[in-house]
Amino acid sequence: MHVLLVEDDDRLAAALAAALARHGHQVVRAGRADDALRLKDTAEFVLLDLGLPDMDGLEALRRLRRVSTVPVIVLTARTEERDIVRGLRSGADDYLVKPFRTAELVARMEAVQRRGTRPRAAAGRQVSVGDTLIDLETRRLTVDGAAVVLTRREFDVLALLAREPGVVRSREEILDEIWGDVLLSASRSLDVHIAGIRAKTGRPGLVETLRATGYRLATA
Repeated sequence: MHVLLVEDDDRLAAALAAALARHGHQVVRAGRADDALRLKDTAEFVLLDLGLPDMDGLEALRRLRRVSTVPVIVLTARTEERDIVRGLRSGADDYLVKPFRTAELVARMEAVQRRGTRPRAAAGRQVSVGDTLIDLETRRLTVDGAAVVLTRREFDVLALLAREPGVVRSREEILDEIWGDVLLSASRSLDVHIAGIRAKTGRPGLVETLRATGYRLATA
């Protein structure tokens, strides 16, 4: 797999590139955000450090997400919950805090890839909830006629709920279907993405929470 490693630390980048190469990956390294954005179309996977010299990594991630759905794992020394939440909301598929083991990184990359190959909502369906229209084929969302842009993972969650409006999906079911890992049930990832859907649509009742049960798409 062609991996774009965005990391300004020369020693770490060299060690990580060598380790990934041993796992069969072809690694191209960029030390700056502008170089990474220029090289984005060559990558099948992006590993993104947040402490870049020319631009904050989260801003680079947001710019990348405007034009690409390439899988991204954020690699950073930032450990505060708000940084993790911001990374997920900006479009990261996963978040790994330094220092980490190469084996864990490779396992997470494989998990992200598996999620991307899982079957999504059936094509040719449109689901309406009030003034909200969810097109499961084109992956477009409109509210009161205006387009709303979600991250890839946010739309994945919304599409899963939209397959059967009103049917409750447990946290474990959603995490297994979308993230490919039920063990994430104690993490904030799902909560962050549900909150993102509600905030971006301006329709807090679009996704209903059933305490200690799960979530469902509203029916009216």
